[in-house]
Amino acid sequence: MKSNETKARELPVELLERMAEILKLLAHAHRLKIVEVLERDGELPVFELVNKLALPQAVTSQHLNAMKRVGLLQADRRGKEVWYSIADPRALTILDCIRKKKG
Repeated sequence: MKSNETKARELPVELLERMAEILKLLAHAHRLKIVEVLERDGELPVFELVNKLALPQAVTSQHLNAMKRVGLLQADRRGKEVWYSIADPRALTILDCIRKKKG
């Protein structure tokens, strides 16, 4: 039998499904690096992310679009450039967990 405290902490399945989707998406070194770069440098245009990540533009754009689709990043079009920033701070929490476990 579960205690009232345990029942109160249980998370809805819908939330767990969303978090599982986000965790699957972030289970990729390049996507985690994107989070790290945006955390450090703030909002950046795609061309700067391409340079900082040393990845082809098409690959970088695929990662950015996937992260935007689940709400981790937000995109802001300014003329011909698209600028990205972190939209969901939970991505930073995951990065912090990784930092605590390194070494």
